[in-house]
Amino acid sequence: MSALERTEHTYEILVTPGKKPERLDAYITRSIAMATRTRVQKAIDAGAVHVNGLLQRANYKVKPNDVITVTVMRPPPLQLIPQEIPLEILYEDDHLLVINKAPGILVHPGLGNRDGTLVNAVLWHLGQRDPINVLKAREDWGDDAELPDEGAGDAESEIWEIGQGLEQENAAVRPGIVHRLDRDTSGVMVIGKTYQTTMQLATQFADRTVSRQYVALCWGVLGDDTQLIEGDIGRSPRDRTLRAIVRTGGKYAATEVTVHERFLFATLITCKLRTGRTHQIRVHLSSRKHPLVGDPDYSGREAAIQSLHHGYRLKGQELLKHIHRQALHARSLEFTHPITRERLKFESPLPADMQQCLDLLRG
Repeated sequence: MSALERTEHTYEILVTPGKKPERLDAYITRSIAMATRTRVQKAIDAGAVHVNGLLQRANYKVKPNDVITVTVMRPPPLQLIPQEIPLEILYEDDHLLVINKAPGILVHPGLGNRDGTLVNAVLWHLGQRDPINVLKAREDWGDDAELPDEGAGDAESEIWEIGQGLEQENAAVRPGIVHRLDRDTSGVMVIGKTYQTTMQLATQFADRTVSRQYVALCWGVLGDDTQLIEGDIGRSPRDRTLRAIVRTGGKYAATEVTVHERFLFATLITCKLRTGRTHQIRVHLSSRKHPLVGDPDYSGREAAIQSLHHGYRLKGQELLKHIHRQALHARSLEFTHPITRERLKFESPLPADMQQCLDLLRG
C-alpha cells in the first residue's frame, strides 16, 4: 500500500486528574475504541506512542495530567454506493437481519472490490440511496499491516462502521458486519442494523456463544467418524493472500469434524468452529490431505484429481464440472437476540451446485 493511500492520524489522550497508576498499554487500550492490547503493545514497541513527548515502555504507569499521543496510519475512506442487489432474507426485525448469502459475493468492500458486495446490497435494503463514506475500523498500529481481506472469511469482530469519524456521518445507517464468509462460501449470516445490536452481536462472537455449523464435501475418505483438527493458522509464507498451518506467528484454531456420508473418493462432513480464523475449515482440511472439493486455493481441483486412484479420476473430473468453488456451506447459525434475549437458530438448505455433486456421487 502506497503512502498516498494511508494518512497519518494522531490520537491525543489526556489522563484525568485523580487517576490511579495504571500500565500505559492497558490505559490506551481502554481509551481508544477498537484498540487491542496486542496492537497497542506493538505500537509502543514501534515508537508510535509518546507520553509528554517522550517514548515510554508498555509498563510505564500513567499519572494524572499525562499527555499520551498515539500515531497510527489510517486507511482512506471509501465512497460506498447502495446497490439494488437481491438478498435472500431468512429473518428481519428492527434490530437485525439474517440472510442466506449466495456464493460469489464478497461480504464487504476491499481495495480492489468497492461495489457489488453484501454491504452495498444491505445499504439499499435499509433504504439508503445516496453514496456515503465508509471507514474500516482497523488501522496500521505499527505492526505488520494487512491489506483489507478480499474474500477472507470467518475472522471475527471485523466491524464496519458507516461514517465513523467522518463528516458525512449517518447514524441511521450502520450495517454491522460482525462475521464473514469467504466470497465463494454460501450460507447463513447475521447483520446488525443498529450500533447497539452490532456491538452485542460482536461480543457474542468474541465470547464463542454463537454456534455455527458448516457442511462441506472433501476429497478422500475420512476414517474417523469424528475428529478435532487443531493447528495455528497464519499467513502462508508462499502466498500472503492465503493462510496456512504455521509453527510461529499464527493463531490457535480448532475445527470439529463429523462424517455424515462416505463415497468412493469423497466424504460429506459437517464442521463446527471452536475458533474463527480466516479460511479455517479450508486450511485445516487441506492440511490433513482432504481439501474441499472445488477449492481453487487449497489444492481442491487439479491437484486433488492427480492424487486420486486412476480409476476415480474421470469421475472426479466430472464432479468438478458441477462446482467451480469450494464445496462449503454455512448451514446453520444460532445466537441470542441482543434485544429480546431469545435464542434464535436459522438454517439454510444446500445450494444447487453442492446438491448436484452429492447426486453424482450417490448415483
